Amino acid sequence: MEVTVSSVDYRRGILSELSSILEAAFDDKRLARNPMRAKSVRWPKASQERREAWLLATAVRVREVISPRNRIAVVLGLGCGLRQGEVFGLSPEGIDYARGVLHVRRRAQTVSGRSYFALPKGAKTRVVDMPSSVAEELKRHGKEFPPVEVELPWERPGAGRPTRTSSLVLTTRFSNAIAVNTWNTYTWKPALAAAGIIPPRAEGAKPWQWEAAPKDGFHVPRHTYASIMLEAGESVVTLARWLGHSSPTVTLSYYAHFMLDAGSKGRTAIDGLLGRQGD
Repeated sequence: MEVTVSSVDYRRGILSELSSILEAAFDDKRLARNPMRAKSVRWPKASQERREAWLLATAVRVREVISPRNRIAVVLGLGCGLRQGEVFGLSPEGIDYARGVLHVRRRAQTVSGRSYFALPKGAKTRVVDMPSSVAEELKRHGKEFPPVEVELPWERPGAGRPTRTSSLVLTTRFSNAIAVNTWNTYTWKPALAAAGIIPPRAEGAKPWQWEAAPKDGFHVPRHTYASIMLEAGESVVTLARWLGHSSPTVTLSYYAHFMLDAGSKGRTAIDGLLGRQGD
């Protein structure tokens, strides 16, 4: 896999999806165990690659060219730093307009074409700051595309699994939960192509035949959000909490290169102290 897939994060994502599929087969008693859990399986070490963000003009262009129904996904990625599954699992009940926050309580995932609800990554719910511009977009989206109640298995797909029902902010035009792979192929990549980020489909290619674009997945709006926050001087501790990272150290390891003015406040304070004339 290292030869064909250069990105460590992308390789880990592929193995994670494979493990989820095998776990579902184990739950359905089609396998005696999940082989991905064996000690002999060596996962690639977590990537230390720098996270890259879009230029603001590029981010705005993607927001403008994606279909109106799905525009809110870009808004939530760029404006609140939500992960893709968290966007697809967001409920109107999680939007607190009075306090200006979002309650991230679940994600909508898909394995082998079967959707399910689960806790956010790390099994942690969180509260995220919601700028007024995002709040206005959510209100407009809700009027044009009212939320739909969806019932899905909880924690993993499979017959006989316990289910949960939730109203979802974003669904398909058939009132179903969003299937990640389908959305990426038929909604996300066409928007990237329309924005000039990836090449258009080759002549004669099928609607699902796009070039791989691991560096321009839905994680990039989240990285762009982080870059905007840090370049504006937001606290790393606060940003880590909003992003759902386990600690500020994780946030720094991913995004420290966005802190272009780090140290300038300290320099100003020292200059103010030492530059004063003695009394």
